[in-house]
Amino acid sequence: MLRIFTILFFSIKAGLVSADTLQTLSGPVQIEPMTRNLDEPWAIGVLPDKGFLVTERNGELLYVLDGQTKRVKGVPRVSAKGQGGLLDVTIARDFLETREIFLTFTKRQFRKSGNAIAVAKLSESGDRLTKVRIIFEAVPGGRTGKHFGSRVVEAQDGTLLVTIGDRGDRPAAQDTSNHMGSVIRVNRNGTVPDDNPFVGNEDVRPEIWSIGHRNPQGAGLDAQGRLWISEHGAKGGDEVNLVQPGLNYGWPVISYGVHYSGEKIGEGTAKAGMEQPEHYWDPSMAPSGLMVYSGKLWPDWKGNIFVGSLKFDYIARLTGSPLQEVEQIKGPETIRVRDVVEAPDGSIWFISVGEGAVYRMTPGGD
Repeated sequence: MLRIFTILFFSIKAGLVSADTLQTLSGPVQIEPMTRNLDEPWAIGVLPDKGFLVTERNGELLYVLDGQTKRVKGVPRVSAKGQGGLLDVTIARDFLETREIFLTFTKRQFRKSGNAIAVAKLSESGDRLTKVRIIFEAVPGGRTGKHFGSRVVEAQDGTLLVTIGDRGDRPAAQDTSNHMGSVIRVNRNGTVPDDNPFVGNEDVRPEIWSIGHRNPQGAGLDAQGRLWISEHGAKGGDEVNLVQPGLNYGWPVISYGVHYSGEKIGEGTAKAGMEQPEHYWDPSMAPSGLMVYSGKLWPDWKGNIFVGSLKFDYIARLTGSPLQEVEQIKGPETIRVRDVVEAPDGSIWFISVGEGAVYRMTPGGD
């Protein structure tokens, strides 16, 4: 597998590169901190009019404008245990008309917890949510605090595509009587689209779009409206998948990883009726946020896929057919990259959990 590593030096004393400039294969980029002192930040939503939103896993939603941060009131109560909590935030494409946003979070369900989706309106002042509606809850809930997945993407037709992890229950990812280990698709009001692939099949939850996923923590659309996701494997076998309706992506029957004990997973790396990943990493790099870039500020990057690494502290850039990692964008700011998004102006924003910060990347620098 072709890997071209970007070598970065951040030594002011040596006079090589300043701390706010990062060198890439397409030239220098400027790294600007947008907010700091965050507590387990999970997702960014850049607003089309002003400011941005950022979630903290403990349940806080923050509105940041001109360096000033406000705590947003009215957020649904979350079950912030293990890997769960307040997770993704996505800005509706018609935000300027509706002021609606989409949130994913873990909701207490009696003695269990499960993935949930909420739609809400952000006040003009940015400090309050109104008309909060929980439109979907995954069933059944789980007892473990891991593998929630939980990215929400607004498809080109206005439906919502949401990733749900297997909750640590591996066989559940192949059990279509529940939502675990799947991508689901619902309308903005929570109803099931008539053209979902399993509508009318009594053995499959009608919201299910695809199955066989382990822990998909990154998701984004390309220019053709296709859904790409990144998901954690076990020991090795982290994947990027191009998700299509009705298909089975194999977990835990096939995988390029092994169990943490070293034992083989399932039946090997391939099986009829199960999809192959577009790309996989071995060793695992712990992929999180995923974005397909428009090319607005970096024409050379048009259609490239960017994935944050929680384990090795970089942003992967992937392109080509077959899909390959061609660059690692790496520096002091890329510590445990949780989310990567493109802002309306074409700048690339990312979350560094290790730095407790949100950064903005633009062309330029020394």
